[in-house]
Amino acid sequence: MAGTTATGGTRSLRFGVVAPIMTDLPTWRDQVRRIADSGYSTILMPDVPQWQPAPGPALAVAATLTDLRVGTWVYASPLRPAWSTAWEAHSLSVLTEGRFEMGIGTGRPGIEDELRDLGLPADPPAERLARVRETVTALRDLDGPSLRTPVAMAVRGPKARALAADLADTVTFASKPDDRRAEMVRLARDFRAVRDVELAVHVAVVGDTVAPFMTAPGTDPAALRAADSLAILPGDPAAATEEILRRREEIGFTYFVIGANSAAALAPVVAELSGS
Repeated sequence: MAGTTATGGTRSLRFGVVAPIMTDLPTWRDQVRRIADSGYSTILMPDVPQWQPAPGPALAVAATLTDLRVGTWVYASPLRPAWSTAWEAHSLSVLTEGRFEMGIGTGRPGIEDELRDLGLPADPPAERLARVRETVTALRDLDGPSLRTPVAMAVRGPKARALAADLADTVTFASKPDDRRAEMVRLARDFRAVRDVELAVHVAVVGDTVAPFMTAPGTDPAALRAADSLAILPGDPAAATEEILRRREEIGFTYFVIGANSAAALAPVVAELSGS
């Protein structure tokens, strides 16, 4: 999927939705079907034990409801052994007949407290990053020559970016609430100078609608707009379309990931731009 291109060799645009199970199951199933009908490419699940069922089973169910791709956004590497994550990812690829994408990172800010609450070791960042490499290596071994599960990596620091340059098919840059556009542009351009892969942007806010499971509590849309942040898109469809095309042309972002509570608002944009 990451290699798909539009006319002229530019990567085509695609749109994913992070859709955790935060309602009753019939309501969530209807939501997944509406997302599919709106032209989105991928249903994504976060990896937060307190929020919902485990991502693997949830995605397996989602894959039976539509023909969309499914993926994790993103597995937190400290939460389970590398072989366990790789086995689950490979199994999802097999069961969905190649529609699964494994997103993986070293964990959200503050994950150390969560790990302690779960009785797991709060490994330092270098060890968490090493587990990402172990996971992807194990996944490639399990996939063998006849299957290749796409890997998306959420990265920030230089060591994580170097690892993604070696292993990832898709890269997103972990952002902070106060990150300005210029910093994300620098990260994207520096990365593309090393390797040309699909670049994804994590959009936690559309208009004034905040996806609570994609950003820190208390996120202020006005502050994001003032910072010219890439974590926000305009709520107006015409303005959102213009901004998405700007981000592709100026920075190279072609995969836009939003929260389920904004999927309907951006549906006209997705219908117009998806695959273009």
